[in-house]
Amino acid sequence: MSPIASPSKGVRKESGVARLLGSGSAGIAELAVFHPVDTIAKRLMSNTGKINGVGQLNAVIFKEHAGATLPRKFFSLFPGLGYAAGYKVLQRIYKYGGQPFVRDYLGQHHNEKFEAAFGKGSGKAIMHATAGSLIGIGEIVLLPLDVLKIKRQTNPEAFRGRGLFKIVADEGFGLYRGWQWTAARNAPGSFALFGGSAFAKEALGLSDYNAATWTQNFIASIAGASASLIVSAPLDVIKTRIQNKNFENPESGFRIISNMMKNEGITSFFKGLTPKLLMTGPKLVFSFWLAQTLIPIFDKKLM
Repeated sequence: MSPIASPSKGVRKESGVARLLGSGSAGIAELAVFHPVDTIAKRLMSNTGKINGVGQLNAVIFKEHAGATLPRKFFSLFPGLGYAAGYKVLQRIYKYGGQPFVRDYLGQHHNEKFEAAFGKGSGKAIMHATAGSLIGIGEIVLLPLDVLKIKRQTNPEAFRGRGLFKIVADEGFGLYRGWQWTAARNAPGSFALFGGSAFAKEALGLSDYNAATWTQNFIASIAGASASLIVSAPLDVIKTRIQNKNFENPESGFRIISNMMKNEGITSFFKGLTPKLLMTGPKLVFSFWLAQTLIPIFDKKLM
């Protein structure tokens, strides 16, 4: 199947199969490499106290395994792997594979409006960012898997011996608790991710983003991932704290904000940002770069 030219100038339309294979492969590879890193970041964001010294940091990251051997500590960073596999692979397929479909729709119906408002190059980049933002909001459909993954990583006591189906039956739509904050976090975060990448490719002189080399995709992914993490950091902290509470003791986002301001100060909204940039940043760069690189490759193979 040959690629079809998109109505948006300079944007080539890949096949649906290529998008599925490229984004799915990126999700699987990201999970295999970075799940321990994600656990560390989530535990740091969930910590409500100040960390003084290596001993306390060790306790926050490894919890009851803080005094265990190094291999035991390492394997303690893999809780919720089953939920993470379901969530991460579906999320990457939905996000990286779905954004091009929304982008194609905007290009077909609203390309002239974007170009008139922002100029040719910038208009295309903003269109990519807008498509990313819209697909990011819709990501809340996968929220229950994310909730279960985070609880396994940060608050395993919340399960109290219950399995997946028992939890779903007991909690129902309670698993969507905090969906508003997730949507509020995803909208600007995904806008910055796809927009930052698109603007970087414009700066690199690319008119066809699919023609980017591995190196160009890597540079663009760094720009997009860094922008996304910084923009979404405060809402990500709130979202994580909503999701890591016990099922029977939920706490609203506004209550969490109030307590954070009162007890921890304004800087608490950026807790975990440094390790996220150093650890989660490369994870996002890796998966985004891999998806952007693999989708055109799969598309050519399927031609």
